[in-house]
Amino acid sequence: MTKDEIILASREYLFPSVFHYFSEPLVIERAKDQFVWDADGNEYLDFFGGILTVSVGHCNDQVNGAVRSQLDRLQHVSTVYPTRPQAELAKKIAAHAPGELRQSFFTNSGTEANETAITLARCFTGSSEIIALRHSYHGRSALAMAATGSGAWKAGPQLEPGIMHAHNAYCYRCPFGLSYPDCGVRCAQDVEELIRTATSGRVAGIIAEPIQGVGGFITPPKEYFQIVADIVRRYGGLFISDEVQTGWGRTGHKWFGIEHWNVTPDVITGAKGLGNGFPIGVTIARQDVAASLRGLSISTFGGNPISTTAAKAVLDLIEEQNLAANAADAGAYLRANLEELQRKHPMIGDVRGMGLMHGLELVQDRQSKTPAVQETLRLMEAARDNRILIGRGGLYGNVLRISPPLNIQKSDVDEFIRCLDRSFSSIG
Repeated sequence: MTKDEIILASREYLFPSVFHYFSEPLVIERAKDQFVWDADGNEYLDFFGGILTVSVGHCNDQVNGAVRSQLDRLQHVSTVYPTRPQAELAKKIAAHAPGELRQSFFTNSGTEANETAITLARCFTGSSEIIALRHSYHGRSALAMAATGSGAWKAGPQLEPGIMHAHNAYCYRCPFGLSYPDCGVRCAQDVEELIRTATSGRVAGIIAEPIQGVGGFITPPKEYFQIVADIVRRYGGLFISDEVQTGWGRTGHKWFGIEHWNVTPDVITGAKGLGNGFPIGVTIARQDVAASLRGLSISTFGGNPISTTAAKAVLDLIEEQNLAANAADAGAYLRANLEELQRKHPMIGDVRGMGLMHGLELVQDRQSKTPAVQETLRLMEAARDNRILIGRGGLYGNVLRISPPLNIQKSDVDEFIRCLDRSFSSIG
């Protein structure tokens, strides 16, 4: 199919709700390492990584080599039979998971992983009431959309009961009009008020992203999750850390984002970067929590030999090349350059994030913080013209999301910053 035929077929045969960037869709034909090429042969430096999924580079030789070998050995039997790839991956994850999290349940996506985690919390506690955060994103099933704290990502009537949304730690736009640290982390303290007024007083747990992805890489102060976890546990609930975007070294030095805040979750969910493009989701829990999921459980394609082989190869590569450390080192270099751009371009109101996960919130002026929605769309187009790929998020769609592969080099950061600088200059 030609580029035009691909675009036409996509418009005619896919749901209209399928989301694409750009006024004229960008048709990607191939990719390798940190680069992708479109249908016209143009090369782009990819600093979004398929929504934080391409963790070790496009078409990574080591990962794909392991998958090719597995394809000729065993492709699928379902979880009714134990297989070496699933067992090896589960053992590897247990070695890196914090605290006493030891047992895994594999699925196909972050959505399924989060759905499993919420079900698990309800089974373990006997309560149905779940706390989620405003500005969050947890997936596209009915339950995951109900837990999502952003109206743009909810489809149709929300019929899932028992989910309440607490204030997130959005310091740049504090809902209480306060400033950190003098605020006393009011947003975290308010979780107790929510439980006491909007629930029965005994909750199943809270599900939270350490850094909110779709919400615009919103990064909390260091005390936030310690306070929230303590409150939720005092009211009988579990702490579920949604690491679909922050896991596997993305935030630098640590395997999981929540570890930066010295909080040990009861349940962790992961996906995206674990598979480097192969579909996989995982819910990791303590043994006593995992045992509460009574009855027989199966995921037909979850834990299949191909995806688990890919995931094991990804984790091996992150270990061998110490990519969590590179995420911290290259991420600090990226952050310093982004802050330099902030000093140069008044449109950049806030720079936030951690490791190789950074967001730029664009505003019309820094005093009013009016979201620069149309300007962000123009910036995205300009970045495309300058041959770099970035993401967009936030409640208003005015946050640039920057998340290159974990093995990105400082020379790539230099080129990216040059192109992003030109992009800002071109739109005024």
